[in-house]
Amino acid sequence: MGSIVVTGMGIICGLGCGTQTVYDALRAGKPAIGTVRHLRTSHTELPVSEVAMSDEEMIEMLRLPSDMVVTRTPLLGMVAFQQAVKQSGLTDAVRTAFVNGTTVGGMEKSEQYYLEFFEGKHTEYIAAHDCGAGTEQIGRLFGHLDAMYTISTACSSATNALIMGANLIRSGKADAAIVGGTESLSKFHLNGFNSLMILDHEPCKPFDKNRNGLNLGEGAAYLVIETAESAQKRGATPLCELSGYANACDAYHQTATSPEGEGPFLAMTGALSKAGLKPTDIDYINAHGTGTGNNDLCESVAIKRVFGDHVPPFSSTKSFTGHTTSAAGAVEAVISILSLTNGFIPANLNFSSAIEESGLTPVTKGVGDVELRHVMSNSFGFGGNDSSCIFSKIS
Repeated sequence: MGSIVVTGMGIICGLGCGTQTVYDALRAGKPAIGTVRHLRTSHTELPVSEVAMSDEEMIEMLRLPSDMVVTRTPLLGMVAFQQAVKQSGLTDAVRTAFVNGTTVGGMEKSEQYYLEFFEGKHTEYIAAHDCGAGTEQIGRLFGHLDAMYTISTACSSATNALIMGANLIRSGKADAAIVGGTESLSKFHLNGFNSLMILDHEPCKPFDKNRNGLNLGEGAAYLVIETAESAQKRGATPLCELSGYANACDAYHQTATSPEGEGPFLAMTGALSKAGLKPTDIDYINAHGTGTGNNDLCESVAIKRVFGDHVPPFSSTKSFTGHTTSAAGAVEAVISILSLTNGFIPANLNFSSAIEESGLTPVTKGVGDVELRHVMSNSFGFGGNDSSCIFSKIS
């Protein structure tokens, strides 16, 4: 089978709504990490990156019925989904699958109304709790879908959705796929990560020697991927090629990556192998880079194992968007493609000194007017479920 190309993208996150708004914020070096506004939590001391729009504003923008039973996670997804489909021009005349990565689902409303459920109030939100329910609500915006799936592998969910979509296309079960993820903030998220003691009380510092943890974020992003033949038949303009991808699971620990970075190493080398590329062909890495002690050290070790003394420019854009958990792989895939198509490498904000064990220094100021041919995006999840993908310019 020929190449798989990207023909549409959509994104909403703390940086804004739409690819141009997000790109402009990255270019201007303006992060979106601050005080919690929408999530109902007492932990206002913890910086987060929230989407500025309220649920009501998104419902109005999407022209949904004002009394529709819908939670924040699928609302975010609907916004990004519509953008991606619109840019691609994809219709249900093409055999299309939808693969959605999410973990929270409708949990933020379940938290809000849980005690009232026992009194018979707001019980309509019980059915909206399930991750798959949100996927179905998003998918209904498209029309007829030939297949619909929900993937929940924590922080690698959206990248694994991309990989599954590509495999559905390569297996002949679909000609196109809408892939990505969506995640809203929830108290489950915030309190859970806080209990692991990996939340920074200041803006996060990925890959810095004195990093103290991550900042949580929320958002959604989707890509439309299809065979080059399908795009040509439709007259769609490819943005880039999805040239390589791989998933690995080192199963080292429930919430930590192996000290040797085995899972990340296997994911990156697997993606390179599938793309038919050498490590020296990669021009930029959008790193997972959470800002935690474990991830950044292990990812650094893995990067050095793969690239040796020729580590390409790399940065973590979680210093702009926060960690959007299950949506992160898609948010960062869109950012990676924006980097590729605009010849721009985003900054790794708040960095001052290298991790002693690796000595690696990320890109600390945005770099424009660079020739990028191949960009790697990493997404590493709990349990060592690690994925990498490579986007390449079309020759």
